[in-house]
Amino acid sequence: MKILIKISYCGTAYCGYQVQPNGVSIQQKLNEAAKATFGFDCDIVGCSRTDSGVHANEFCATVSKKGSSDLPTVIPPEKIPLALSAYLPQDISVFDCRWVSDEFHARYDVKEKEYLYRIYNRSVRSPFEESRAAHIPRLITDDDLQRMNLAAKKLCGTHDFSAYMAQGSSVKSTVRTVTRCEAWREGDVVLIRIAADGFLYNMVRIIAGTLLSVAQGKISPKDIDMITASRNRTLAGTTMPACGLYLNRVFYS
Repeated sequence: MKILIKISYCGTAYCGYQVQPNGVSIQQKLNEAAKATFGFDCDIVGCSRTDSGVHANEFCATVSKKGSSDLPTVIPPEKIPLALSAYLPQDISVFDCRWVSDEFHARYDVKEKEYLYRIYNRSVRSPFEESRAAHIPRLITDDDLQRMNLAAKKLCGTHDFSAYMAQGSSVKSTVRTVTRCEAWREGDVVLIRIAADGFLYNMVRIIAGTLLSVAQGKISPKDIDMITASRNRTLAGTTMPACGLYLNRVFYS
């Protein structure tokens, strides 16, 4: 048996989730905390690879003893989140833990992931939203949001999402199924939610940029079908900054 932990983190200070030679990563900090907690090196397998500056409200990872599929420990699972968090920096927190089978895989067993993109939409920037949201000074009106949602609905379903993938990416298939895509406002923040069975590199940030272009009148909602069918990255919107992106929820079968 091994454990499945759920963590949240602010990714501003990190080079992404996965261990990198060029900077401190979330996985590195989890490795250090697990060794301090359990007394041995652990294998930590994450549900995804988030980029530098990207955040997570819910990120899932399995923990097992290095070289083994088991995690020999006398610590009950309900106490493991506090034990691990005691060795983690303030911008990373473990908030849930449970036992899973040896065969369970944190990445390959994911059924669906949900991302949020946050836009701070006010004429002046906020120091409290710095590195937590993309700042767009021009007001996004209710009419703009209505057009964004018309466009978002056209992205739902199974499509080839090549037009919303970073150029130069190499993947076996660019077909994904988007189950939810919507935009709404909460105070000064405009939120974009996208859920799918998988995501291409920068797909959420490019879709967010495309929906923003719809709000700004640069792209019409009726153009989305054409952009998707074209599989041409240059027709879609800009790639939005990493600071506004949050892995929000992870769903397993």
